Amino acid sequence: MSSYGAVLERPGMRSVFAAHTVSMLGTVAAQVALSILIFERTGSPLLSALVLVCSFLPYAIGGVLLSSVADRFPARRVLVGCDVLSAACVGGMLIPGMPVGGLLGLLAAIGMIAPIFAGARAASLAHLLPPDLFPVGRSLLRAISQLAVLTGFALGGIAVAAIGARSLLIAEVVTFLASALLIGTGTPYTPPGERKSNAVRDSWSGLQLLFSNAKLRNLILLTWVAPAFSSAPDGLAVAYTAQLGVAAALAGALFTGYATGSVLGELVVARFPPSVRRRLVVPFLLTSQLPAIAFVTEPAIPVAVCLLAISGAGYAFNQGIDPLILDAVEPAYRGRLFTVQTSGLMAIQGVGIAVAGVVGSFVRPNLTIAGAGLLGTATTLLIARQALTKAPRQPVTQGL
Repeated sequence: MSSYGAVLERPGMRSVFAAHTVSMLGTVAAQVALSILIFERTGSPLLSALVLVCSFLPYAIGGVLLSSVADRFPARRVLVGCDVLSAACVGGMLIPGMPVGGLLGLLAAIGMIAPIFAGARAASLAHLLPPDLFPVGRSLLRAISQLAVLTGFALGGIAVAAIGARSLLIAEVVTFLASALLIGTGTPYTPPGERKSNAVRDSWSGLQLLFSNAKLRNLILLTWVAPAFSSAPDGLAVAYTAQLGVAAALAGALFTGYATGSVLGELVVARFPPSVRRRLVVPFLLTSQLPAIAFVTEPAIPVAVCLLAISGAGYAFNQGIDPLILDAVEPAYRGRLFTVQTSGLMAIQGVGIAVAGVVGSFVRPNLTIAGAGLLGTATTLLIARQALTKAPRQPVTQGL
């Protein structure tokens, strides 16, 4: 039976996931450190909040313009290069007197590098793991990421108070370099793809690949749209606590509910046979959306946390989608596709949170969350009907 243990037994996999763990912990903790550093320097909540914007929005730019880098060179070289460049950017933040604009610019540069790293890593997993273990490997990456978010945000503020924001940024430099060392010395070589033109033009061909194949396009859209709707509670967590008349600090419980459910869902579903994971795609999609509708009853915080945990568990639908995506794309284009998938996911989640915040300014937060659940349920079922309809396999590799 496929499981995380079976993935970690494959050559080089322990180094891959150890590198992911240390770099994710460093990244999340550094976001906390940089937010606090900028707020202490400027006293501006807006500039402090821009840290998250500069962390995620550049994903879309990097995914569109530079996705082909994940295919043009051997994955190990790309991964090490991305880690070293990211370490250099964080190192630049430590230059005395670095203006706030420079700090945010360096953070945006890391955000542009991140999707390239994610695309190359996913493509390398597709080379190094057999098809039945590939979705389990990506599941483990997602579980580690969610755990890093929970741990980093929970302990980041404590670490800043204990050792200072600059020291935490130094620690992030160390984590990026440690990740580069683990990948460079502990992972097998994987071959590069073709170079047909310059990086930007080849990246554009990756977008053509995504949007010219209707089935593949709908599969990717599912991985974007479901989280976009289910992220609405994140954008309204503080507003929802205000609606209930409870302490704003309880919003943290809402933030952790979804992440905790996501980790548990990934852990459980990774032990299912591939055929079962495939049959559970639609039920898990519904699980990711339906709990939000219950917010129409204005549930108390403990109930709301449970609802969000159930919703997060539904995110395991990706374990049934990943093999279908892998089967639809030839190896030479996988890095490009996974880079676009990652960057689109980050961008659309940011948009979803922002839209929820805007709507929640005019409509009661609980009704906004419930409305997102209704729209998410209808939209994901509509896309799933198109994406999961059986059709002859037609990987798109020509005309790009």
